[in-house]
Amino acid sequence: MSTSRKPVEVKAPVRTRSRPARMGALASLPVFFQLEGRKVLLAGGTDAAAWKAELLAATGAEVHVYAAGDLDPAMEKLLESGSVKGSFVRHDDPWSAKAFEGKALAICDAASDGEAQAFYCSARAAGVPVNVIDNPPFCEFQFGSIVNRSPVVIGISTNGVAPILGQAIRRRIETLLPLSLTGWAGLAGRIREHVLERLAPGPQRRRFWERFTEFAFSEREAPEAEGDMLSLIEASVAPEGRGEGKVTLVGAGPGGAEHLTLKAVRALQAADVILFDDLVADEVLELARREAKRMLVGKRGGRESCLQEDINNLMVDLAHKGKNVVRLKSGDPMVFGRAGEEIARLKSEGIPVAVVPGITSASAMAASLGVSLTHRDHAQAVRFVTGHSRRGDLPDAVDWRALADPATTTVFYMGGRMSARIAERLIGEGRSPQTPVVVMAGITRAGEKRWAGQLGDLADGVQSLKTSEPVLIGIGEVFAQVSAAQMRAIVESADWQDTTAPVPLAANS
Repeated sequence: MSTSRKPVEVKAPVRTRSRPARMGALASLPVFFQLEGRKVLLAGGTDAAAWKAELLAATGAEVHVYAAGDLDPAMEKLLESGSVKGSFVRHDDPWSAKAFEGKALAICDAASDGEAQAFYCSARAAGVPVNVIDNPPFCEFQFGSIVNRSPVVIGISTNGVAPILGQAIRRRIETLLPLSLTGWAGLAGRIREHVLERLAPGPQRRRFWERFTEFAFSEREAPEAEGDMLSLIEASVAPEGRGEGKVTLVGAGPGGAEHLTLKAVRALQAADVILFDDLVADEVLELARREAKRMLVGKRGGRESCLQEDINNLMVDLAHKGKNVVRLKSGDPMVFGRAGEEIARLKSEGIPVAVVPGITSASAMAASLGVSLTHRDHAQAVRFVTGHSRRGDLPDAVDWRALADPATTTVFYMGGRMSARIAERLIGEGRSPQTPVVVMAGITRAGEKRWAGQLGDLADGVQSLKTSEPVLIGIGEVFAQVSAAQMRAIVESADWQDTTAPVPLAANS
């Protein structure tokens, strides 16, 4: 029988240092250079030079291209089509020392190290910052990878040592930032004066910009008229504690942070308070806003747990205080959680509530094993079943005869303590004792454990895992695909050390 406990605040981990420091060592200084209306020298008519010319002109610069003779087709096409913002001036001559006069920057695609050194020295003599393309010894600055949501611009630099890594980081960031962010950032600039005039520094302005940011990341297009934001500005005037908060139920997935959805990450980074379960990994919480209060409200069968009523009351209280609350649940919040009760209570209080789905453990298990739960040669249905009832017994409202259907894949959640009785009941309803079974605990986590065998040996298999984590039991012919070799390969790839005896497998696996 589990005992109750109260929700408890958990402090975000503090990284210790040998000495206090506001900023660690930097390989280079990230700066954003204003070039609109200024002149830039670009030496070279190559494809690489064309890319730099297009980038520079996009900032509004007047790009002077020095290149004698024929141009690369890419450069020729660029000069003909022009720029979205700046302009180009073609000089059918090689660069000279005079070309540096009045220039804000100097860039060169040098044909040799000799030309690179000459260009570098000339730029230094003229006091113009210089970059020789793909030649770091002759560069005072580098071009990083760019994420363009202008006026939001993100530059990524690896200081020239790992450009492919920089590009990979850019792609990762690109997935987090909707294209519509450009419009919202522009709108922010247009309404900034209204916000400064109407809202007091501190909680009022912070409340407005947090709500504004939620709209910006909602993937909806920004309104063209500033007046559409006036109601949001006025709503932010409400004193702290009397504003309208909200609650978002967020699925944390089966374990690792990489299984979070983008929408879940955004919710965590906008939260004021996070109410999280025992099974939520620390690496998931690390993605939350640093200022967010974290409160452990875990519920575990057979252990000290928070009462659902206390969790509901806490969410209501925080939302009525104007807080943006995230209820962070392992897996998917709508699968074998108490989401239905929480949503009903919040709606009865008039509190806005949203749900961000997560990857449920059965899906993670199937993906990890490379098994289709509804492989058309073996199963025409899949069922997710709770492993125990409210009284801690076998669930009595389940159609056990239907679960014994050999064309059905069944996945039992939290079925560890009931494993022997689950096997006994299914066999009693006609399911073969030789039916393939897979048992997993701590799915996708560093300490993940697995066992594969037959239904008749299920209880021994669960016991052999020696785990206190919730157990997931998969039963059905689809798991016959999981061979001993596959299980060993999977275990090794997860850096899991098997301390149990060799796993028995179904005869047909």
